Amino acid sequence: MLKKISPGKTFLIFLLMVILWGCSSAPKGPVEITAKRTTARSQLDLANQEADRGNFTNALTLLEEARRIAVSADDPPLLIRCSLARGNILFAQGLGAEAAEAWNAALAEADRAGDKELAALCRVYMNRAKLLSDTSVGGGAGNADTIRAEVAKDLALITNDKLAAALAWTVIGMAEKESRRWKEAEAAIKKALDIHQKESYLAEAAYDWYLIASVRSTAGHYDAALEALVEARNLDRRQENSFGLAADWRALGDVYRKMNRPAEAEAAYHRSAAIFRAMGLEQKAAELEENL
Repeated sequence: MLKKISPGKTFLIFLLMVILWGCSSAPKGPVEITAKRTTARSQLDLANQEADRGNFTNALTLLEEARRIAVSADDPPLLIRCSLARGNILFAQGLGAEAAEAWNAALAEADRAGDKELAALCRVYMNRAKLLSDTSVGGGAGNADTIRAEVAKDLALITNDKLAAALAWTVIGMAEKESRRWKEAEAAIKKALDIHQKESYLAEAAYDWYLIASVRSTAGHYDAALEALVEARNLDRRQENSFGLAADWRALGDVYRKMNRPAEAEAAYHRSAAIFRAMGLEQKAAELEENL
């Protein structure tokens, strides 16, 4: 036999039903889900870190997973950055044609998405590669001036991405160096350095000092070049950046050799070779020792 429900309890049951009905119509979970994109960004960051340390095989493996996740999320900015990173790694391995293909894919994606800032970043990377390639074969100051003007134009479009702006300043500095404008070159690279230091990107700041040392050394200011390389080495030590440290010691050897200090140059080259060997890069170590 069912018991009668008092009017008071009837009201409470009615009120509970209203509350439950209201809750059932509320949105379920977050309005935007970012789990895949967060994972892809983490993978991309790891890939870039490995590339900075010269671990290109690991970097490409991590990058492939980042791109797979970016494709599954259909995220244009992530797809663009994955292609940019792939181009950088391939270029560092001496695969210029494959790198250009990756960068062109990134630019095409940025154009389709209407993302002017990322499109500008794509062109900065491509101009950087062009400058480095031309420098290695004596491209000349005229081409460097053209590249400088193009990068400065793209820099004006980069308003939100501080690291992208820093890269643009670095390329401008490299172009100024190629044109033998030492003061302007160092000033531009120091703008990148300021950004990296403020954002606590120590490995990137170390590379800025490395470039500043190159400018000073090419200009014949050897003592100042040594000071810059010590700054780079100290930052790379803080980051445990083995590849950067090996490059720093090799550059120290180059400057000591220019200063006619053969004993210090040889010691620096041996230190660089030892670091390369500890990283498993036997060929780089052997190449250094063969030139002693």
